[in-house]
Amino acid sequence: MTVRLLPSRRRHERGSVSVWLALTALAMVLCVGIAVDLGGHVHAQQRARDIAAQAARTAGEEVAAAQAVRGQTPAIDVAAAKRAASAYLAQAGVTGSVSVRAGNVLDVTVTDHYTPMFLTSIGVGTLTVQAHSSARLVRAVQGAER
Repeated sequence: MTVRLLPSRRRHERGSVSVWLALTALAMVLCVGIAVDLGGHVHAQQRARDIAAQAARTAGEEVAAAQAVRGQTPAIDVAAAKRAASAYLAQAGVTGSVSVRAGNVLDVTVTDHYTPMFLTSIGVGTLTVQAHSSARLVRAVQGAER
């Protein structure tokens, strides 16, 4: 026994798979786009953190030589440290700020931007990424902080 569909019913279902396939393909492209742009945003955050840490390290190399040579607690040459960190930030192509607190702690804040590749098509604009890092200058003798 075989069952046959009526000709009118066949006409109503004609092309239904095409609509489903088009909508599914659009949803998949949107999912891939979100994954790519979120991955890019995370990468931009990691890059900003790395740049902040390296700028703080670079600024921490600017020690006031006179105190260090006399064996006293080292202090940061504030002007030279700010110049070194600012130059590092400029070389990396980001903006940021550098501050010194307590004479031996450097704080670097970095601001960068990420422009999504896919999400711009649905109205998401440039995303701002910020990172912060600190470096502390210490005096160590035979591996022990003094």
